[in-house]
Amino acid sequence: MKTTKILALAGGFLAIGLWTACSAPKEETTEETMVEVVEETPAPSNTVVDIAIGSQDHTTLVAAVQAAGLVETLSGDGPFTVFAPTNAAFAALPAGTVEGLLKPESKDALTGILTYHVVAGNVMSGDLSDGQVVTTVNGQTLTVSIKDGKVMIGGATVVAADLAGSNGVVHVIDSVLLPK
Repeated sequence: MKTTKILALAGGFLAIGLWTACSAPKEETTEETMVEVVEETPAPSNTVVDIAIGSQDHTTLVAAVQAAGLVETLSGDGPFTVFAPTNAAFAALPAGTVEGLLKPESKDALTGILTYHVVAGNVMSGDLSDGQVVTTVNGQTLTVSIKDGKVMIGGATVVAADLAGSNGVVHVIDSVLLPK
């Protein structure tokens, strides 16, 4: 009889427990997921043109590159090695030369001069040797000379070297190179 009462009592608790579990409102759990959206921005450009644009000493060169329509070309994949004359180098040309070259009717002559300052490839100053002849983009050649640690290209002295860009390198020179 004792066992019957215990079983009955246990059965009652079991029934109450089942009834409570089945009739209780179900709790819904929601999980919030945070998704961080990161916009990928391209790395800032640093082409040989950008190097010239960023230099206060090359405003005349930048104007000439723009007038010749070479910005897009020199901003391309390259690689390019640019021997970049300073503003003072352009100012040393005979009076009126720069102004005349910047006129639309002089675009071909200007393009010829500017492409005479560009060599295909990524030529660092350590790659240059005395007596080396390099072919410019306009098809003519320039000769490198190195004396007493000074590097010269076609008679112009390199005053700052190895300004590396994403599509080549710029070497600053102290005079404008004129094709033959």
